[in-house]
Amino acid sequence: MAAGAAWRLAPAKINLFLHITAKRPDGYHALESLVVFARDAAAADRVAVAPADALSLKIDGPFAAGLEADDGNLVLRAAKLLRGDKRLGAQLTLTKTLPVASGIGGGSADAAAALHLLNQHWQLGHDAEALARLGLQLGADVPVCLLGQPAIMTGIGEQVAPLDGLPPAWLVLANPGIALPTREVFTALNGATGPAQPLPRPPASAADLAILLRERRNDLEAPARFLCSAIDPVLAALKAQSGCLLARLSGSGATCFGLFAEQRLAEHAARMLARAHPDWWLAATAI
Repeated sequence: MAAGAAWRLAPAKINLFLHITAKRPDGYHALESLVVFARDAAAADRVAVAPADALSLKIDGPFAAGLEADDGNLVLRAAKLLRGDKRLGAQLTLTKTLPVASGIGGGSADAAAALHLLNQHWQLGHDAEALARLGLQLGADVPVCLLGQPAIMTGIGEQVAPLDGLPPAWLVLANPGIALPTREVFTALNGATGPAQPLPRPPASAADLAILLRERRNDLEAPARFLCSAIDPVLAALKAQSGCLLARLSGSGATCFGLFAEQRLAEHAARMLARAHPDWWLAATAI
């Protein structure tokens, strides 16, 4: 890391449920989703910023090869959007630990981390609402990633309501190593929508959370499984682990999650899966 650098984790965003409730005339989809974030560094990218005269981006980490450090990268786009017409420079480094195009909001989390870091580095003084407005220009998931805590997302993602009182719970995240672009999954959804199903009450435990989630959906799971048959064995392997309360696709996939009530059960499941499937990306994390 460069001298004088500051850094911030960009944790995986997991959609515990995701209801696609309408397709709007502008082509965007209205949604309702319960979002949580990984707390373990193994399930997070990292963004660092250091002083520099010009604006630049370096990408390293195990999934660096899947990204380009060009104007299409969300970290650079966030930096340029934030500085506007000001002549401001910074040396940015993205350490890419999360799989690319994997349904856990890696790019959005990276952009959110960059906005937070550069707002402070450049001493711009934008408040949370101003950053959220900028973030929405980068992607529908960026506002909730800026918040970085459990929340209910509605609208196209711009309406974010923090959700307090979730019980302790752990996830095992598993990805079969296949990128699945969100746009392709929405195309395969073919306009299908379903009703919203707000949570009727705060869950009392991880087991209770699983009950509430089983009564809800991920409307992108069926089209994602249609496009990517490798998702089916991931879900089956998670469901077969001791202590797994629920297994589901996160977002548009191909990352799936298993929900566990105890850390030891989640970590044991991750170890067993890693032995059986050394080519999968796996992480156990609290939420």
